[in-house]
Amino acid sequence: MTGGGALIISPDALLIKVIGLPDAEILVWRGLLTALGFIAIVVARHGRGALAAYRRCGWTGIGVALLFSLSTFGFVLGNQYTRGGNVLMILAGAPLIAALLSRCFLQERLPRRTWLAILACLVGIALIALDDAGVGSWQGNAFALLAATAMAANFTLCRTRQGVDMSPMLTLAGLIVAALAALHGLTGPGLTLPAGDTLGWLLLLCLGLLPLGFTLLQRGPLYLPAAEVGLLMLLEVVVGTLWVWWLLGERPTPAAFAGGALVLGSLLAKGLVDRRVERRQRALGAAQHEPC
Repeated sequence: MTGGGALIISPDALLIKVIGLPDAEILVWRGLLTALGFIAIVVARHGRGALAAYRRCGWTGIGVALLFSLSTFGFVLGNQYTRGGNVLMILAGAPLIAALLSRCFLQERLPRRTWLAILACLVGIALIALDDAGVGSWQGNAFALLAATAMAANFTLCRTRQGVDMSPMLTLAGLIVAALAALHGLTGPGLTLPAGDTLGWLLLLCLGLLPLGFTLLQRGPLYLPAAEVGLLMLLEVVVGTLWVWWLLGERPTPAAFAGGALVLGSLLAKGLVDRRVERRQRALGAAQHEPC
């Protein structure tokens, strides 16, 4: 589920390039349209119980919405004030931040293989971002760190309410992003809905892909530690880079290819080991419950 969500939102960077709107307008339309998409998904999943699904989230859900909004602002503004490579390398630290938060506040211990995968993916993302990395501005780096920390805190907070699906509260997150962007006049003199192909790509991204992908990602902490959810989100970086190369001709450097292979290989190896451990535990549990 989590990996699927990361793959669904992987064309995000590509479509933002194709749409070509200023960051400010993207924030407003991204917030409004994703909120509509999240509402549609909640209604489709819960029907008449949609309002109950929102109420179950409680105050924790409001915290999740605020943290998701902060991560959105941090990502968009980070790319505006510093180089994209800096943002990617800082965001790659989200699984590590999530692991530390979970250890401090939830006393969750991660197996050694997860820590090894986190370190390998950090190296891989650094290789991907190497050709675009630079000193950058401290404001942009701070925004990127805000995005990584808010993302990690979001997934960690979800783990405090075991069994409660927090994805409906992403509706509120979208409204917060749109409202804050409009409140501070980030859209300039006026806001108009783009026309033609731009409108079609905008609707595909913000009304379809992002709500569906982030709903799956937000459900990840129901089943996985926060650090592992953040780790699987790195699939978006690798696959998103391939989308841009394939359709826009922005060929990655050899170092980026090596970094992507390292990330994908680490996630695949970890997944195979996890699967083997899970099967062994199930077999052991079944053997213990067999009658003598």
